[in-house]
Amino acid sequence: MKVTTDVAHCDDLMKALEGFRDYAAPVVRRWGGALADRLGAGSRLLVAGNGGSAAQAQHLTAELVGRYRDDRPPYSALSLHADTSATTAIANDYGVQEIFARQIAAHGRAGDVLMLLSTSGASANLLVAAEEAGRLGMTVWALTGAPPNPLEGAADEALCVEAATAATVQELHLVAVHMLCESFDRSAERRAAVVGRRTHGYRWSPGAGSAGAVPGKDGA
Repeated sequence: MKVTTDVAHCDDLMKALEGFRDYAAPVVRRWGGALADRLGAGSRLLVAGNGGSAAQAQHLTAELVGRYRDDRPPYSALSLHADTSATTAIANDYGVQEIFARQIAAHGRAGDVLMLLSTSGASANLLVAAEEAGRLGMTVWALTGAPPNPLEGAADEALCVEAATAATVQELHLVAVHMLCESFDRSAERRAAVVGRRTHGYRWSPGAGSAGAVPGKDGA
């Protein structure tokens, strides 16, 4: 029987998923914990990508500013491509390669995190962005396609996805984004509970809204 293109796409995805969990889980678990500590202490996450990767970047920031599953406080996360006036003005005046780097120079601070998404790992504007973030003392993480690639080398840490096509790489990037949100929420909950016990004798509750804590006994 001839395998149709749509079914072949599913087969490619299933094949790519086989080993993805094993090499992705330790990375996103570490990132989720670090991100909860950074954002919980007042730092912010800046995210950028091009095309479909821009959509994935905006998906991530929406989950952090809004919520992933349970209710919790909002956290600072900005998609650098989402301000169309800024990006088009910068592209017009300084060139497309500068559209993210100039925004990072404006908004980024030491201790912030920059996450860059690219199926190729070779987008010039992302490489310039990584350089600018490094200059400011930010931490740079990258979600890319297969290694080796330039963005992997420019980032402090990278999760490189092995897949047959760029479409499948993007699909696994979305899986990684959701895994990261899961890890972030667990880590943020633990962090809030510890901070609450140390400061006010409060505990974090998923239903507590933006206040993020409800009265309770320590350790309750």
